[in-house]
Amino acid sequence: MHVFVTGATGWIGSAVVDDLLAAGHKVTGLARSDASAAALEAKGAHVHRGDLDDLDGLRAGAEAAEAVIHLANKHDWSDLAGTNAAERAAVQTLCDTLEGSDRPFLLASGIAGFTDGVLTEDVPSPFHGPDSPRGGTENLALGYAERGVRAVSLRFAPTVHGTGDHGFISVIAGVARDKGVSGYPGDGANRWSAVHVSDAARLVTLALDKAPAGSRVHAIAEQGVTTREIAEAIGRVFGLPVSSIDPDDVPGHFGWIAAFFSGHFTASSAITQDLLGWHPTGPTLIEDLNAGAYGRG
Repeated sequence: MHVFVTGATGWIGSAVVDDLLAAGHKVTGLARSDASAAALEAKGAHVHRGDLDDLDGLRAGAEAAEAVIHLANKHDWSDLAGTNAAERAAVQTLCDTLEGSDRPFLLASGIAGFTDGVLTEDVPSPFHGPDSPRGGTENLALGYAERGVRAVSLRFAPTVHGTGDHGFISVIAGVARDKGVSGYPGDGANRWSAVHVSDAARLVTLALDKAPAGSRVHAIAEQGVTTREIAEAIGRVFGLPVSSIDPDDVPGHFGWIAAFFSGHFTASSAITQDLLGWHPTGPTLIEDLNAGAYGRG
């Protein structure tokens, strides 16, 4: 299958492209820079130059492909309104292009803000409309399942971990090094779901082949790792003391990531595992930390 992938050289996207190619798919990746284009070509993927603001370019990429996997996002925490608007415009363009074709459209989503309990695949996103998180694109995309698009939501754990990850765990480890203490919010009982990047990539390939229109699949290997366990592992690896951070001091200590590290983001993947025959085999988050995937002291 010829697959057009946005975010093809990002953390998750790079692993997804590798997995797709290994499975025999033809891949065209969206690339903003010469370096990104060269990285894709080195893997044997084709290159489509452009970015999320180039709607005509996105349309052309989707028109030329048999499937679209949308993993790109600006992730501009200083301009969330702009990030959400760009995301909605991109998804709208891609879905409009695929409408009536029965071609797959797989959309990167997440689990934050859905529920205080354990999120399951049968719980719909509460976010609708352009002003909501991610521009409400999960509901927007899944609405096209009734309009001739095999739309599937890929809900990723808040940490997709592994060597080379520059996401949330990398930021938290950086705060620990900068502050000289590996902290956790309050009693450290809040939990984060996690998945290794190799397992996440394999799930995407399986979803491309098997997931029905309108489905939600969970890239979740560990239902919930406590933030205290995460802080303790970071402390061990970097030789730092581990300490609770008073809730009032959390924003000042952790900065912009405080709201995430204080959150409770847990989910199950039982339905996904049964649906796709997907069974995570990669290392756990703590195993990755212990092995030095985020550096050593």
